[in-house]
Amino acid sequence: MNPIKITKLDHVVLRVADIEKSIHFYKDILGCPEARIREDMGLFQFRAGVSMIDLVPIDSKLGKRPGYGPPAEGRNVDHIALTVAEYDGEALTAYLVANDVTPSETRQRFGADGTGPSMYMEDPDGNVVELKGPPSE
Repeated sequence: MNPIKITKLDHVVLRVADIEKSIHFYKDILGCPEARIREDMGLFQFRAGVSMIDLVPIDSKLGKRPGYGPPAEGRNVDHIALTVAEYDGEALTAYLVANDVTPSETRQRFGADGTGPSMYMEDPDGNVVELKGPPSE
């Protein structure tokens, strides 16, 4: 019997080229509150509901460990999906565009909670972020 019982995604760590732009995107635009900052290590952590998004500048202590920064071509992760409590596609689009973020059109997509509305956008490093609404089934 497998003793592993995963209940949620705890956190994701993104290596970023410009920490200020990334903080602005995740904290100010997406509204992820600051959880903890360890500038000595190069670790900037933000709450995403019950999960966290960690930002690591590529020129920091942690960012210099073996690995890659934002790729010049392609992506090392297809996308991350963040669940939003309420989904109003028109309001989200207007807000994002006003903040110089270009979202995709809203479409119904399947996710952990079922099929519901979602849209995609890119963060300052080209990582694709999906905003996923509640299921509509």
